Amino acid sequence: MKKLLCILSLSLLLFTGCSNMMNTPTERVEEFLGKYQSMDSEVLAQLDSVISSDTTMSDEQKKEYRALMEKQYQNLSYKITNEEIDGDNATVDVEIEVFDYATSVAESRKYYEENKDEFKEGAEATIDTDDDVKNDNDADDAEDSNEEDKDDTKKDTTTEPEDSKYIDYKIKQLKDVTDKVKYEITFNLTKENGKWKIEDISDMDRQKLHGLYED
Repeated sequence: MKKLLCILSLSLLLFTGCSNMMNTPTERVEEFLGKYQSMDSEVLAQLDSVISSDTTMSDEQKKEYRALMEKQYQNLSYKITNEEIDGDNATVDVEIEVFDYATSVAESRKYYEENKDEFKEGAEATIDTDDDVKNDNDADDAEDSNEEDKDDTKKDTTTEPEDSKYIDYKIKQLKDVTDKVKYEITFNLTKENGKWKIEDISDMDRQKLHGLYED
């Protein structure tokens, strides 16, 4: 009986020690990012909530966009670069690598601004995505164009167009993205009742996780 009690006591000590080792700022961040990689139900519920509240996409577009985000989550990779603990506060620096959706969206927006006639209702759905062909088509009118107006168009990237044909085009381009980009994220944590908890991340960091952050 004493031998059994000793074994149980030793097992309890080992379990408690292991739990304490796992309760670190780094482990909490790894757990958080792992939920994205495994497409945890909580993460997907948040994604569905955001997509369902969007009023610019059709049901089919929302379905396709959701698939793009799932692809992003499943292919997310990361590397912990630093951990600092100061009492009940901590920071964990992470380098993440995700599909570069941001560049694709920026290029789609630029193409839309420079070729709005192609997105009008009734226009033929023959949008050319070959860069060389686009450059050739634009070259004939380049000398007659107003350079200042062109610059203004390029700078006007704060508002995302809501045209249905543009959204179809943007989603199509996103499906073809294979390039990846690296971002730096610093997670802030606090210890509550002996457990480390991640503070809410900023919208900027959330955009990084989605590969949609534009400098």
